Amino acid sequence: MRDQAENLRMKMLESQGVLGRSIAIVSGKGGVGKSNFSTNFAINLSRLGKKVVVLDMDIGMGNVNILIGKNAQYNLKHYLFGEVSLDEVMYDGPHNLKYISGGSGMSSVMEWSKDMIQALLNAFEQLQKTFDYILFDMGAGATNWSLNLISSIDEIIVITTEEPTAITDAYSMMKYIHVKDPNKTIYLLCNRAYSKEEGQETLKRLENTMKQFLKKDVILLGSLPEDQVVRKAVREQVPFSIAYPDSNISRTLQLMVQQFVDRNLVEVHGYNKKSAFISKLRSIFSKGSD
Repeated sequence: MRDQAENLRMKMLESQGVLGRSIAIVSGKGGVGKSNFSTNFAINLSRLGKKVVVLDMDIGMGNVNILIGKNAQYNLKHYLFGEVSLDEVMYDGPHNLKYISGGSGMSSVMEWSKDMIQALLNAFEQLQKTFDYILFDMGAGATNWSLNLISSIDEIIVITTEEPTAITDAYSMMKYIHVKDPNKTIYLLCNRAYSKEEGQETLKRLENTMKQFLKKDVILLGSLPEDQVVRKAVREQVPFSIAYPDSNISRTLQLMVQQFVDRNLVEVHGYNKKSAFISKLRSIFSKGSD
C-alpha cells in the first residue's frame, strides 16, 4: 500500500511540475570518506525508489566511478564544450543510479563562454526535472567557485570525523556556508566513528559551537561507524552497501537514509515549481565569479 501511495503521490507532483532537490555533500578536509558516503547514500536513496544522479565535482580527484567500478569516457567538460550531449556524460550505476564525472571543466569559471554557462544551467535545469535528488559530491575545502555553487544548492551535508583537524575544518566550512546564506539547511554527519557515543559527542560539539558563535541550528544526520568492510569494498570497486549489505555500516546507513527521506518527504518533494537552485546559480553567473 505504501508503494502504491508513493507512486500516486509522485505522479501527482510530476504533473504539477515539482522539481528535484539538490544536495551538496562537502567536507572541510580530505580523507573523511566523502565520496564513499556520497556513492552509498545515493544507492540507498535509489533503493527507496528515488531517481538519483550524482555529480562528481571533486576536480581532478573525482573517484565516484572508481568506487562503483565503472569507466567514464566523457565528463561534464565534454558536454560544456558541446562535444557530446548531456545523456552521453550520464552513466548508469547500481540500482538505477546515474552519475556524471565533473572532470577538469569546472575549475576556471572566468574562462567560460556564455554558451558554456548556458549549457551548464540547461543541464542542471533538465536534471531537476528528471531526478528526485541531484547529489553534488564536492571537492574538499573551499574555493570561490565551489562556495558559490554550494550557496545555490538547496541543502548541504557536511561530513566530519572525530579527528580534531576534521572537526575544526568542518566548522570552518559551515561558517563559510553560513556567511554566504544564513538560511541554508545544513546537515551534519560524523563518519568513521569508533563508537556511537563518540560519534554523537563529536556532532554535539559542532552543533553547540554553531549555536554559540553563529546562532545557527544544524540538523544532526547521525554517525557512521568505522568498519573494515569499507576498505575491502574500495579494493573490490563495489560500493559497501552492495558488497556487504549486512555489515554494521551498511545497516546504519540504510536506516539513516530512510529517516532522512521520511523526515524530509513533504519538504523535499513538495518543493515549489520555481527553482531557487537555478535562479541563484543564474544570479551568480550574471555577476561573475572568481
